[in-house]
Amino acid sequence: MRRKPVVRAGLSALLVLGALSGAGGAFSTAAAASGADAPAAKPAAASAPSATLVRALGRDLGLTADQARERLGQEAAAMRLEPKAKRAAGASYGGSWFDTGSGKLVVGVTSAERAASVRATGATTRIVGHSADALDAAKARLDEKARKQAAPAGVSSWSTDPRAGAVVVRVRQGSEGDTAVRAFLREAKRSAAVPVTVEKAPAQAPTTFAAGTVGGDPYYTGNVRCSIGFSVQGGFVTAGHCGQAGGSVSGWDGSYIGNFQGSSFPGNDYAYVSVGSGWWTVPVVLGWGTVPDQLVRGSAEAPIGASICRSGSTTHWHCGTVLAKNETVNYSQGAVHQMTKTSVCAEGGDSGGSFISGDQAQGVTSGGWGNCSSGGETWYQPVNEILSVYGLRLHTA
Repeated sequence: MRRKPVVRAGLSALLVLGALSGAGGAFSTAAAASGADAPAAKPAAASAPSATLVRALGRDLGLTADQARERLGQEAAAMRLEPKAKRAAGASYGGSWFDTGSGKLVVGVTSAERAASVRATGATTRIVGHSADALDAAKARLDEKARKQAAPAGVSSWSTDPRAGAVVVRVRQGSEGDTAVRAFLREAKRSAAVPVTVEKAPAQAPTTFAAGTVGGDPYYTGNVRCSIGFSVQGGFVTAGHCGQAGGSVSGWDGSYIGNFQGSSFPGNDYAYVSVGSGWWTVPVVLGWGTVPDQLVRGSAEAPIGASICRSGSTTHWHCGTVLAKNETVNYSQGAVHQMTKTSVCAEGGDSGGSFISGDQAQGVTSGGWGNCSSGGETWYQPVNEILSVYGLRLHTA
């Protein structure tokens, strides 16, 4: 439902996310306020979560209010600790994840000698058989194979799994016996220097979350509706499948916002849109009345296993957990690399919207499968990669 004009006066610059027409649905975050872009800030200790955020997390993850508050605090501590623990592990770093049972960051190490140094940072350790670099190299070989010859449609995605010490290939239910799928798996196992495991994925193929021009909190480019991801210096970032470089963007009221300054899809799924003509940026992600609008204070990366929430113009505010990182998603338009998979639901019109953990920006919605009635999974393109590619500075509070 479109917000009242009086609200627009205070939040006039929308952050919206979008998708290709006829694809899926677009995610949207809106924000605007006066003032110049603020410099990026170092991650700070998270402030006490609001009661509505605690309720939203409890709704989507089945937690009590006390459990939600405790988990949010533990995850914020894990995000601050992860870079230090990774440095301590050095070349033996085997990946890391948040353990919901202990509330601790777990770091895989290939060398027992390095484990003590990692534990000294406050993290828990687990001895693993392969380093993160080895896992990434094995997955990169699969990515290169898919660039030369498209992966079969029966292969949904593939990613590294530090907890299992393997590259995991997900095959759509009902496609296990396909000749092309079996050949893909044989080649993956033959060429990899690390274990390659196979998991069953839903029969439904992953799609980008695009939508037609409907009411809500959108931005528009041609016949595409999308959602803003995060404010950056001079504009906002969103999904690449929402529009091509040079394309004009208009806001919820039809007025001109700016143009796509850069866009990449497939291969990647990110874009940068300039903002001007009376529109401006603010470090805010819409809570849609479910939670208060959330301030963005940095972009520290949430570990696997951590809770995460997203904001979009169609289904508004929903939460879940980080399931996998560095996953390649096999869309019909082509593979997209280095994505993060979550258990958060989404629908058409949510593309490009914000994924946030606490007050830390995580990424922009790309696509997935399912919906917010029966459930599903959604992938996002990590925001730090987008900032690096375009040389942008996140607008933070």
